[in-house]
Amino acid sequence: MTAAELGALYQQLILDHARERHGEGLQPTGSVQSRQVNPLCGDEVTVQLTVDPATGNIASLHWEGRGCAISTASASLLADLVHELPADELTTRIGHFRDVMRSRGTLEPDEDLLADAVALQGVARYVARVKCAMLPWVACEDALRMLAAPSAPEPV
Repeated sequence: MTAAELGALYQQLILDHARERHGEGLQPTGSVQSRQVNPLCGDEVTVQLTVDPATGNIASLHWEGRGCAISTASASLLADLVHELPADELTTRIGHFRDVMRSRGTLEPDEDLLADAVALQGVARYVARVKCAMLPWVACEDALRMLAAPSAPEPV
């Protein structure tokens, strides 16, 4: 597959996730949530993590928000990624995604870590759009910090 064909495939995947949003809609049984806003473009997202009490792993990620196709697709792709991951593994994946986004297109994403979220790698070349892609990941990272806090908040 050529680079152009791969780029077109990734672009289609982003558009598909922007339309068919996985994990959209907050749940009454979520463990913790974080709301983040990008004041530069008006994107906003609330990410909600639910922890499996039996394993302590992340059972699901749900979200709600509004914004551009990149931010909504990013939230949808992230929702697909988190199922049954330990919090530290999710933190590692968020760190890798951040490194890819900051690389301005020079760092090849690890598909084993990011799965279909590798489709967002092209965004890294557009500095103004990196914050759009990062917004749900930053909200997820903040929610993970809340879970790790000694006095975690009551369920939302």
